[in-house]
Amino acid sequence: MLRASLLALGATLWWCSLVAAHTVITYPGWRGNNLHTNGTNPDGSIPTGSIGIDYSDNGTIGFPYGMQWMYPCGGMPTTTNRTKWPVTGGAVGWQPGWFSGHKTALMYVNLGLGTEPLNMSHNMVPVFSIQGPSNDMYPGSVCLLQVPLPANISVNVGDNATIQVVEIAQHGAALYSCVDITFAEPHDVAEVNETNCKNTTDPNSLIQFDTVFTTSSLTSRASFFPASGLMATLPTFSALLFAFFML
Repeated sequence: MLRASLLALGATLWWCSLVAAHTVITYPGWRGNNLHTNGTNPDGSIPTGSIGIDYSDNGTIGFPYGMQWMYPCGGMPTTTNRTKWPVTGGAVGWQPGWFSGHKTALMYVNLGLGTEPLNMSHNMVPVFSIQGPSNDMYPGSVCLLQVPLPANISVNVGDNATIQVVEIAQHGAALYSCVDITFAEPHDVAEVNETNCKNTTDPNSLIQFDTVFTTSSLTSRASFFPASGLMATLPTFSALLFAFFML
């Protein structure tokens, strides 16, 4: 019944507004719910002349194409209610399929240093591709149990930072979600378990993974790519990728 209700809600939102966004960070937290906030007109149309952010006559700001399209954190301001996250690296979990059109997507997990980072340029894990169960909305979840700090980055207990999860949809648009953290000793961080971070096993919501790599050995479509190398995805079993991230 719950799943049916969620699917019905998703269908309604899709019909009412094609600009709703799609990613929910489930662990360690989330700046705020920007899933359905947009600046469309009452009839659902997009304001004329809008280029992503719409400024009304009374000074309010709208997001006609949905907040999650906006870099760096989906239109959400920095939170004052930060989540503790291990200074040695820790878990990050999210749900990528809260809208249609996300059967395949590229995923990035980045870090921005400081209380209000100017950018999120530090990659925490290599980019990878997800394969969802359907091109319709699905409730599956992803949990990377041990996301390391970026290479050559060191932090101290008490330092502030922001973790950014980016989902590149199959049509090329980027969706941004963030969680603001404070680094802490591992024993001071809430335990990670299946209630707050898990990989879905239900076949109807199972998410599998592909690695992304470059190669010069693929020649059948070489004319479409720069000579320096080709970008491709290599299907792998999800267990192999989980093992890579959990080292």
